[in-house]
Amino acid sequence: MKINFSQYFWLQIACLSLLPIPAGAQSSDLAQNLADCKNGRETCDRSRLSESGLAEVALSKHQRDVANCRNGYNSCDRSKLSESEAIALAVADHKQNVSNCAMGISSCDPSRLTGSEARESSTAAKQRNLENCSDGFGACDLSQLTPPELRQVSIAVRQRNLSDCKDGTSSCDRSKLTPSQMSEVGLAEHQRNVWNCESGWEQCDHSRLTPRETAQIAVSEHRRNILACTASEESCNYSALTAAEAKTLANAEHKRNYDACLADLGYCDRSRLSAAEIDAIQLKTGVPR
Repeated sequence: MKINFSQYFWLQIACLSLLPIPAGAQSSDLAQNLADCKNGRETCDRSRLSESGLAEVALSKHQRDVANCRNGYNSCDRSKLSESEAIALAVADHKQNVSNCAMGISSCDPSRLTGSEARESSTAAKQRNLENCSDGFGACDLSQLTPPELRQVSIAVRQRNLSDCKDGTSSCDRSKLTPSQMSEVGLAEHQRNVWNCESGWEQCDHSRLTPRETAQIAVSEHRRNILACTASEESCNYSALTAAEAKTLANAEHKRNYDACLADLGYCDRSRLSAAEIDAIQLKTGVPR
């Protein structure tokens, strides 16, 4: 009798498919399905759940619904809450509404406030309006202010304008400054210009410096230039160096170049080396001239 090899192969495959699935793999698969069901995923197969698994899934679903209600999500189903959960949610909702009203958040519902809560909310709104008018931030309604509050806001506005002018901000209105404030602003502007020159910033105006300040800043600029030249920076002005400084800088550069050639590391210009230095490099590296 001849044996058909193809039929024999598929017979083996069929037999293997009837073998039991390893317990470990089956357990892992069931655990994953339980997790999918507890998280409300579409891959959940409730028919594979045990009674305890169904109970766990029901509890997870209920807890998820409680969380949705606490967070104000549309998926909240209040009919599924227990009496205690519904009361706790009502208490939390009320507290949140009180907080929203106190902070002036648009979701505030004044109709849900008690009499004392409404009075506290009104007081908070008036204080917030006063602070907005004084600070220049947020919505300000001057019509809600009392005469003393208007005077307080007027003082705050003048002080803020003075501060803006002294800081050189665009919001400064110099027309609202008093003569003494103009003097303060002028001094602040002068000090800011000195600082800009001292720091080497573009906003420096040398023509506004006193002779003493000019001499002091010249020293700072010269020191900055030496540092720039030492670091081989683009801003270095070699022509501003003294003969001694130029010589010191040249010696330092010669040493750097020799060290770079000797270590074969960094920019090296062998044409600037002396014969003795080239011999020393050849002796160390074995590289001919």
